[in-house]
Amino acid sequence: QVQLVESGGGLVQAGGSLRLSCAVSGRSFNSAVSGWFRQAPGKERECVAEVTKNGAWTYYADSVKGRFTISRDNAKNTVYLQMNSLKPEDTAVYYCAVDNVWSGGPAPASEYPYWGQGTQVTVSS
Repeated sequence: QVQLVESGGGLVQAGGSLRLSCAVSGRSFNSAVSGWFRQAPGKERECVAEVTKNGAWTYYADSVKGRFTISRDNAKNTVYLQMNSLKPEDTAVYYCAVDNVWSGGPAPASEYPYWGQGTQVTVSS
């Protein structure tokens, strides 16, 4: 069983920063790729950022490029999402996901088998 636990969400004013963490635990697992997704009320879940295990490949949604940074600490089995210059439109529940197979490019949410419970991020104007 693989478990993911997100933390770091909260309420922040526009222009502020938050750092989300996702701790991965469970039986031996090769999280070849990790991703952060978000879902706002009434909207579909969308990919925010992805990173491969060695960090050599990253992907960012156009809406967050230059503001968000995804990283991982393999020794701690933890994935991070540093979010700067936050905007009200970044308000959503943020989810961490991992997969032990990387397809070679950006993957939709449906291809990730393991998910965290989500953490709320609210950006006030």
